[in-house]
Amino acid sequence: MTLRPFHLAFPVHDLSAARGFYRDVLGCGEGRSSDHWIDFEFYGHQIVAHLDPHMTPRPIHNAVDGHDVPVPHFGIVLTMQQWEALAERVRGAGVQFGIEPHIRFPGQVGEQATMFFCDPSGNALEFKAFADDAQLFAT
Repeated sequence: MTLRPFHLAFPVHDLSAARGFYRDVLGCGEGRSSDHWIDFEFYGHQIVAHLDPHMTPRPIHNAVDGHDVPVPHFGIVLTMQQWEALAERVRGAGVQFGIEPHIRFPGQVGEQATMFFCDPSGNALEFKAFADDAQLFAT
């Protein structure tokens, strides 16, 4: 079975800031757009930033491996090489990490590289990678 692309629509308070972040910082290709939304190619998936000038993110946090993980959040599982390159790209763009790039669950089932940061509207994103992709759903 071939994995099909997912689609995610999310609110942003400023389309220009969203464009600058997703296109220029994260390197997402831009698709169709209007005065109210922008499609982005997100590692083969479609995400859509929808304008909500009054949005106020109110994430909660759950403790995971000694860190306060923001909920809700979205992201993608990258290869380790992609993850390392993105961490450097984001750091170079001056984006502040909510959770710095690190290895979560070292030496345990599910060991993974992870990092969290927010877009200009406060939407939390997580990017992760596994040295062994078989650990993605390991219990």
